[in-house]
Amino acid sequence: MISMLAWVLRFGLFIWGDPGSNLWMIILSMVIYGMAFDFFNISGSLFVEQETDSKIRASAQGLFMMMTNGFGAIIGSSVSGWAIGKFFTDANGHFLWSGIWTAFAIYALIVLVLFTILFKHKHRPQVEFEVKH
Repeated sequence: MISMLAWVLRFGLFIWGDPGSNLWMIILSMVIYGMAFDFFNISGSLFVEQETDSKIRASAQGLFMMMTNGFGAIIGSSVSGWAIGKFFTDANGHFLWSGIWTAFAIYALIVLVLFTILFKHKHRPQVEFEVKH
């Protein structure tokens, strides 16, 4: 959930950030991007690690990466490119950046809310290991 919240914040900073007086917002968005990307990939990999049998774990990790950074990235880039061209480009072909970032922030917020409501994971107690001397 931290990752999804970071995406909302990152796109929100892009709405008002600019290379002039609000350059700090763009720089902060880069820091937040690192958090968003890392939290997503690390937590996703850890989830797959804990929830899959050791016999298929490597394949499950590969599938997770392919679905998120492969197919997910291709589909997401294609759909967002179409949406930007259709809804966020003016008559002269200029991008309406504020609208683009607002739409992305709202989308990330919707994903966060849906994930919070729909994802019900039952945590298993952690096994503690005893160190013998």
